[in-house]
Amino acid sequence: MPSAPPDGDPAPADGRLPETALAGLGERGFSIYVHIPYCASRCGYCDFNTYTAAELGAIPGTSQDAYVNAAIAELELAQRVLGSAPKVQSVFFGGGTPTALPAPRLAGLLGAIADRFDLAADAEITTEANPESVDADYLHTLAEAGFTRLSLGMQSASEPVLAVLERRHTPGRVAEVVAAARQAGFGSISLDLIYGTPTETEADWQASLGQALSLQPEHVSAYSLIVEAGTRLAARVSRGELPDIDDDLHADRYQVADALLSAHGYRNYEVSNWAKPGDECRHNLAYWHGDDWWGIGAGAHSHIGGVRWWNRRHPRDYTSRLETGHSPAEARELLSDVERHTEKVMLELRLAEGLAIEELSPAEILRAEPFLDRRLLERAHGRLRLTASGRLLADAVIRDLLAF
Repeated sequence: MPSAPPDGDPAPADGRLPETALAGLGERGFSIYVHIPYCASRCGYCDFNTYTAAELGAIPGTSQDAYVNAAIAELELAQRVLGSAPKVQSVFFGGGTPTALPAPRLAGLLGAIADRFDLAADAEITTEANPESVDADYLHTLAEAGFTRLSLGMQSASEPVLAVLERRHTPGRVAEVVAAARQAGFGSISLDLIYGTPTETEADWQASLGQALSLQPEHVSAYSLIVEAGTRLAARVSRGELPDIDDDLHADRYQVADALLSAHGYRNYEVSNWAKPGDECRHNLAYWHGDDWWGIGAGAHSHIGGVRWWNRRHPRDYTSRLETGHSPAEARELLSDVERHTEKVMLELRLAEGLAIEELSPAEILRAEPFLDRRLLERAHGRLRLTASGRLLADAVIRDLLAF
């Protein structure tokens, strides 16, 4: 089951935001995220807010038609709440599996955004996809609708590793989809990889990186596998069917990825993300820079001017709220200055550009000194940033810097 959101405060039924949050709207970057919660099957390691057809059954309000209509209703709510709509720099369809929707429905949602908001001429329009969920015709439909970027869940080139992760595609399918996406006109392709899966060997990881590089994507994300409580993978590990996570092995896998990707011209611009120069994911950078975004869909999170809120997670609850003319928000929180500072440090230190030293308090600067001495942090051009070694311990360094 998906992990629970924080408690938060009650969210207004009409979705209104404080004037303080709306002040400066448009001066900050603005993006839209659309959550599609459907999946053909649930991967054993996944705790995202996703649902299979078997889990939803015939529950009223959970059909694709009902969900798409509700998403469009939330777009109209966002338009009313924001008033003078800011220019949209990026749109990201995530999930779940956005491409579980038929291509015309997904394209129609993008059209609904374009009808109600001012899309920048060079807006980055991304959809996530699983390799088995798209074909050439599907990708042509999306490209013609204005999608510019495909984020493909490759995960591994090893069949045994894919089996442990309970992924449905075969390794060769990824190359077929990338070729079809190029033919369709996608200008940017990102491949997602997972390392450290129980039973994965060094040769498996090298093969995964090699296949990814052979496809010449503009962007690569590599994430260490986390065994989330409540997942089937966690149950298998607890029963001793699979070995637990090895942090040292994860560090080794990360260093292999960083060295190989760097040697092929990819720049590590965030701890887990590498890109060819100019092909960094602008949507994710908006998150890391603390810009504004409105999250559409069940369980989606939003942030406008220091106000963060999250929608009801179950598609039934999400659609029913919008069908009755109410905001689907479950709760929200108004971030204090201290909380906004904490998030700025946590997020911007993960970026290769780092954090301006002037953003830190005197106490935080003092707490940074041991990490500078140990070469886990470095100063450059008035900024503090993680070194290659520091990236391996990013969470611990940031936690200690903030005195958590």
